[in-house]
Amino acid sequence: MTIPIQITFKDTEPSPALEARIREKAARLERFASRILRCRVTVESPHRHHHQGRLYRIRLEIVVPRGEIVVTRESPQDHAHEEAAVAVRDAFDAAARRLEDHVRNLRGETKHHESPLLSGRVARFMGDYGFIETDDGQEVYFHRNSVLEGAFDRLQVGDAVRVAVVEGEKGWQASAVHPAGCS
Repeated sequence: MTIPIQITFKDTEPSPALEARIREKAARLERFASRILRCRVTVESPHRHHHQGRLYRIRLEIVVPRGEIVVTRESPQDHAHEEAAVAVRDAFDAAARRLEDHVRNLRGETKHHESPLLSGRVARFMGDYGFIETDDGQEVYFHRNSVLEGAFDRLQVGDAVRVAVVEGEKGWQASAVHPAGCS
């Protein structure tokens, strides 16, 4: 299947060689997700810096069933992106990783890496969630659903707990809270 692709050049001259490279990279994405519905690529070189050449910004919008993958590659510190081909390569490499993750999530193959149980105490409650301060001083978010044996309503501030943590979008969060006395 050929991926419908739209390529836009902003603040830079269109390049047939770069466009061919983009089409080649887009075609390779089908190895990671076989049903790509659409791919939009924007190549932009917004301004020239006095101490360095033009840095290219690449934005990919890939529409797949049950999702959309958006990758933006703009790295003002990465002088390798003074070459448009390098910026395109990096953007498509990131898109391939994101597509693989998306397909794994749809198949339910995502792995959750939990740490060993940490010791701590309940620090405070805020409705259906709260925070645990671990013995090493970290603050860990927990939700009522992560407390084992339905013991959320029996917990009180200061109660000793053991907690398995995972790194969430906003920091550490509990995947399982074991009230004192439970293993």
